[in-house]
Amino acid sequence: MLSLIPSPTIQFKPLFPSKTIKPLKPFSSKSSIQSVLQWNRKPELAGETPRVVVITSGKGGVGKTTTTANVGLSLARFGFSVVAIDADVGLRNLDLLLGLENRVNYTVVEVLNGDCRLDQALVRDKRWSNFELLCISKPRSKLPLGFGGKALTWVVEALKSRQEGSPDFILIDCPAGIDAGFITAITPANEAVLVTTPDITSLRDADRVTGLLECDGIRDIKMVVNRVRTDMIKGEDMMSVLDIQEMLGLALLGVIPEDSEVIRSTNRGYPLVLNKPPTLAGLAFEQAAWRLVEQDSMKAVMVEEEPKRRGFFSFFGG
Repeated sequence: MLSLIPSPTIQFKPLFPSKTIKPLKPFSSKSSIQSVLQWNRKPELAGETPRVVVITSGKGGVGKTTTTANVGLSLARFGFSVVAIDADVGLRNLDLLLGLENRVNYTVVEVLNGDCRLDQALVRDKRWSNFELLCISKPRSKLPLGFGGKALTWVVEALKSRQEGSPDFILIDCPAGIDAGFITAITPANEAVLVTTPDITSLRDADRVTGLLECDGIRDIKMVVNRVRTDMIKGEDMMSVLDIQEMLGLALLGVIPEDSEVIRSTNRGYPLVLNKPPTLAGLAFEQAAWRLVEQDSMKAVMVEEEPKRRGFFSFFGG
């Protein structure tokens, strides 16, 4: 008969004996905020609060409102208090992307007219109570003639001195163009996030807006390159992020890849950063928000081009 010989016990030694590895706690809104890509630590807030950041581009349709919604909710998930102001008077869309369109009862116009208080016009998100939305006006409504940069500055100063406490971030969703709405949106801001896409028309407008921001005294300008496709960059059909950064000369805050989930999240009123499991674009927005908190930037890398196929006549110089 064969006797069963007990196998010797094998003891595994930890790779890092001086460090104890603790298991991760399940993520919840009530627990401490944990980021997936930043080693489970909360970002360190740099600069004086509240930080007033305008998100602009000059050109329409490049993703300003999408960036405002996703970066704003990412900041709220990190544990910071955020107030997002939709400064687009004629075409208000930020409430749609956040799923708060049915809860906007009062706007800044009613506050200025004395019909309501400022806290009544602020719409608090049910998912993250430290995120609030403030709209300038309702669609198809007329603004008073005196509304401009001074009125928006008064709103920002009122948010700073409210009884509940000043928010950590005030994000201003800037309308497209460089007309009066643009001037109004950038007046109270001391930082700017410039959203652009890798096409010639968007880059020309971004360069023009950069000059206007610097003339207004905003020196802290960072860039978000949206809708990037690496396959087109490798095929030399799209400008690389490195070329865009060299052209505009701005610090790079984030690179957002092209993602079909953006349309689905927009139609549902559910931002990308809340998706489970997260998408690549959602993670990119979260990382951009992380760099915004710490006033950090990223470096663009060179994307290798596709090697050209060599035929039979290439050996003869063809």
